Amino acid sequence: MAGQTVRTRAKRFWLRITEGMQLNELWQQFRADARSSYRLYSLEIDSTRGTEVRGARRFFNIAGQFFWAVVEKLSPARRVLLVLALVLLIIPVADWGWGFRSGEVHGNAPNLHFIGGVLMFALLVMEVGDRVVMKRDLQIAKEIQAWLLPAAPPHVPGLDIAFATRPANTVAGDYYDVFPRPASDGEKTFLIAIADVAGKSVPAALLMATFQASLRTLSGMPGPLTGLVGSINRYACSNSQNGRRFTTAFIAEYFPAQRRLIYVNAGHNSPILLRRSGAVERLGCGGMPLGILDCAPYEAGEVTLETGDWLAAFTDGVIEAENNSQQQYGEDRLLVMLRWGTGLPPSVLLRALVADINRFAGDVPQHDDITCMLVRAL
Repeated sequence: MAGQTVRTRAKRFWLRITEGMQLNELWQQFRADARSSYRLYSLEIDSTRGTEVRGARRFFNIAGQFFWAVVEKLSPARRVLLVLALVLLIIPVADWGWGFRSGEVHGNAPNLHFIGGVLMFALLVMEVGDRVVMKRDLQIAKEIQAWLLPAAPPHVPGLDIAFATRPANTVAGDYYDVFPRPASDGEKTFLIAIADVAGKSVPAALLMATFQASLRTLSGMPGPLTGLVGSINRYACSNSQNGRRFTTAFIAEYFPAQRRLIYVNAGHNSPILLRRSGAVERLGCGGMPLGILDCAPYEAGEVTLETGDWLAAFTDGVIEAENNSQQQYGEDRLLVMLRWGTGLPPSVLLRALVADINRFAGDVPQHDDITCMLVRAL
């Protein structure tokens, strides 16, 4: 009976630790975490340093760089705690316990290995506490970002639209939107936008929010699309850290009455226009990315959408998704999916496209934000 109770408690403990995940799932998660950590720390390792030495000396050179790459991520107080814990743990003496005597009480103090383990656990507790706080803040940022992006596309006469996004981290630097804009002659038009801020995570998400605010605000002013993009570019230059934080964007204005689509491609991946006849056009007319040169000129392109035409706009996370062989998904495979699904509604085809990207990538961690917008002319 006692043995059964122990087994039950052990099983309950294991399920709580693993959250019900199987061993292969735990191994895949460990591999993904290890790869992510290695990419982070390897950025600070100079593999060319010490190339004149070979063998063990070169190994210890790389190991030393990796050690400092890890240690320098900690605060000075925690660095001292880590070093002290490591010293106590690696002391090459089996038992460093020492005795004490107080009156009639005799005993042994804890050995130094045990103290080193306690210090290491204390360091882990402090680091986990920081991570919990950061994760909570990131979750709030994720909710705020979700408010900035449309949950569903609006009704646009003559078009059926679907879009989806998946960040590489908790928050993303990708942006998409479809919303009405009053035209200068009184005709109601719609802006279609997709953008990608250089970088990932929190810095990119903050700049994405400023891009969304500038686009929404400046689009309320009448004028041609090139003027709107130029104004957004000048605003972006004031927040781009001398061009280091630029944004690629595809911004289009759709005129339902004439079925015209006027667009400006600011350094973005050229959207694919798949005609009903099977012909393929690339919408690349425009200029350089936003936030690099405040006086950059922009040129507008124009196409007419006919019934059965498809437009696919996407960020580079779609076509640059990699598998275990470091092969990229690529535009050719994307085009194959578009041709395959021309008879489907955009929302159904988009789900199939995302599923195909997942099958292609397998268990390789997502390294960039993935955003795609599909538009079918009715």
